[in-house]
Amino acid sequence: MLYFARWKIVLIALAIVTGVVMTLPNFFSNKTVESWPDFLPKSKMVLGLDLQGGAYLLYEIDKPDYIQKRFKTLVGEIRASLREQPRIGYTGLGVQGEAAQVRIRDLDRLDDARERLTELVNPLVSSVFGGQQVNEFDLSITDDGLVRFVYTEEGLSQRMQSIVEQSIEVIRRRVDELGTTEPNIQRQGSDRILVEAPGEDDPERLKALVGQTAQLTFHMVDTSMSGEQAMQSRPPTGTIVLNSVDDPPIPYLLEEAPLLTGEDLVDAQVSFDQRNNEPVVNFRFNTSGARKFSVVTQQNVGRPFAIVLDDEVISAPVIREPITGGSGQISGNFTVDGANDLSVLLRAGALPAKLTVIEERSIGPGLGADSIESGKLASIIAGVAVVIFMLLAYGRFGVIADIALAANIFMIFGALTVLQATLTLPGIAGIVLTIGMAVDANVLIFERIREEARAGRSAISAIDAGYKRALGTILDANVTTLIAALILFQLGSGPVRGFAVTLAIGIFTTVFSAFTFSRLLVSIWVRRRRPSKLPI
Repeated sequence: MLYFARWKIVLIALAIVTGVVMTLPNFFSNKTVESWPDFLPKSKMVLGLDLQGGAYLLYEIDKPDYIQKRFKTLVGEIRASLREQPRIGYTGLGVQGEAAQVRIRDLDRLDDARERLTELVNPLVSSVFGGQQVNEFDLSITDDGLVRFVYTEEGLSQRMQSIVEQSIEVIRRRVDELGTTEPNIQRQGSDRILVEAPGEDDPERLKALVGQTAQLTFHMVDTSMSGEQAMQSRPPTGTIVLNSVDDPPIPYLLEEAPLLTGEDLVDAQVSFDQRNNEPVVNFRFNTSGARKFSVVTQQNVGRPFAIVLDDEVISAPVIREPITGGSGQISGNFTVDGANDLSVLLRAGALPAKLTVIEERSIGPGLGADSIESGKLASIIAGVAVVIFMLLAYGRFGVIADIALAANIFMIFGALTVLQATLTLPGIAGIVLTIGMAVDANVLIFERIREEARAGRSAISAIDAGYKRALGTILDANVTTLIAALILFQLGSGPVRGFAVTLAIGIFTTVFSAFTFSRLLVSIWVRRRRPSKLPI
């Protein structure tokens, strides 16, 4: 147990040196680190929300709003299905409460209607492994021709799960565009999303950026009457009235069916209008969108069309000439930040449903600095106390244990830096706990060595037997702790996960430093001193 091949010594030394080198950037300012040669590491540990301040937002999917929008889409699908040749006469098509309904006029064609409309119940698979199939909607048709679509409980649950997953990806893209360090975005319950943005100093901007649905559509403007006239009277069938973002808002009468949507966009960037130097957003369509946009502009030269974001008209320019290049420009008296935020929203894509903020917190950097100082103080006190205890209790072997402990701490911080794992205040608590665990392993080893020496073994034989017989106990203790850390990581969230990560990393480094590295130091001492009696 005390013999180490040369290649083992090299690997152990390399692991320790790597931990130290990877930790070094954390002790210097960003400016100093940037001036280092490229071959040196420059990454620093990522500090969590409670250590560097930032924004905490908890969102909830607006389920009623989504259901109403989904039913409106379903109404269009029902209309298209019943108008297929041969057409089926109907009346009263629309959304009633939490149902989409229509009445078939010709009762003799109820079976035909049932056959067509059954396709719209939208079968869903409950899992990616081919689980039980459920329908999104439940279809009922009465003898008097009344057709109703209502959401099934399983179908709505599946939809909510899908919406949360899509929303998390969209939010992640939006927050990443801001350059926020390591945002924490995760699901909470069945219909909630937690967003933590460490280092974000403008929570209101983040809230506006994350929560905006960003549903971009392009509509032709109906010029048969003005927006004001349409609001005072009944607008023509197939049209809607939407207000502009101006103050005061200007109503526009638009064709309800969008010509294009944000799904056809591939890029959006901020630039400046050469005529008035105002910030604008240049957008570019994909191949399909460019083709549709070209056809629309060729057929509607001289007519205005509206660019609509979340049911508000951003601008309504007149088509002066066909636009065949697949790109365009959005202008609307933007500020630079406003234009940048809009381009971020368009690049990241639209949220599938409206989000409502149900909890929001803003943590200042001053509070985070206090937390860091408290964590440092706790770590220093724990470290000093452990070092003194080991020196008093085990003498020269205590020095070896303290050296191994220092290596352990460097390896923990080095691993956190390399993995870019977020260090939180509970994470610091995990490091402090690891310090105690590391020394506990050394105590087990040294006490075992003492027992072997008292049993009459020679110094070298006692050391060898002590390390051998303590290994099983050390592994048992650390494996059970590792299981607890994995469960905390899997079931916990936010700070609890931060604690679990540092604890798990600390377990691996503890076993390595307390058993392998300290054993190497003891073997070097034994070879040099050849002791006949143990100084322990």
